[in-house]
Amino acid sequence: MKIDGRSFVISGGASGLGLATARTLISSGASVAILDLNEETGAKAVTSLGGAPSAKFFPCDVSSTDSVSSAVSAVTSWIKEIGKPLAGIIPAAGVGAPGLILDKRLNPVSLDSIDFVLNINLRGTLDVTRQFLPLLAKSEPYGPDKERGVVVMVASSAAFEGQMGQVAYAASKGAVASMTLPMARDLARFGIRVVTIAPSMFDSAMTAMMSDKVREGLQKAMEFPARAGQPEEFASLVKQTIENVMLNGVVIRLDGATRMPSKL
Repeated sequence: MKIDGRSFVISGGASGLGLATARTLISSGASVAILDLNEETGAKAVTSLGGAPSAKFFPCDVSSTDSVSSAVSAVTSWIKEIGKPLAGIIPAAGVGAPGLILDKRLNPVSLDSIDFVLNINLRGTLDVTRQFLPLLAKSEPYGPDKERGVVVMVASSAAFEGQMGQVAYAASKGAVASMTLPMARDLARFGIRVVTIAPSMFDSAMTAMMSDKVREGLQKAMEFPARAGQPEEFASLVKQTIENVMLNGVVIRLDGATRMPSKL
């Protein structure tokens, strides 16, 4: 899929992996719709990306269907205005809320905590994707394969080796990984591909909240390179995923051969 002259939607695009992806796509000639909850952060992100028409911020709470619908309507109008057809949906909004399923006092994890993680990481990913898909399916087919675009979802190494306290997070990211192939099969007739990237520990707003002890413990589990991934490295893989039409229905681990231990 050609990036130049196309538009892309990135939820969670005002920081971390989403912002790095926006920057990479814009440098290749794309325009990016940034969906995020914090308007101040979103405005700063758009400014750092060069402003219109390269980037525009749209307030959106991915856990609210009405909020996503409003964003879809606004983005649709913007895409018509700038004349760059939609070529990709990248639902990158995500949260973590650690909690043992049963703690030492025999208290089960809060259902509110589970719902919080699932509503953003899983339901939000699905809702953003499904609501933008009709617009993507209306894009003119491109190239000899008649491709319309690609959905790039974000899972995690926790989808495969969730640690203690990650039941909700692992469930959300495991579900994203599991729905990659069936979604690709559903969308094949429209010329739309689906790929999921499963990063290990990357520098982001979420990992910035980790204690030094947790961060050092995770680094000990890494093979090579023995460090956190950089957002630009994630963004580079997104770009390659968009450009390589043979990548479809697959979950790509981006983890430097890291395999998470059960606990630190």
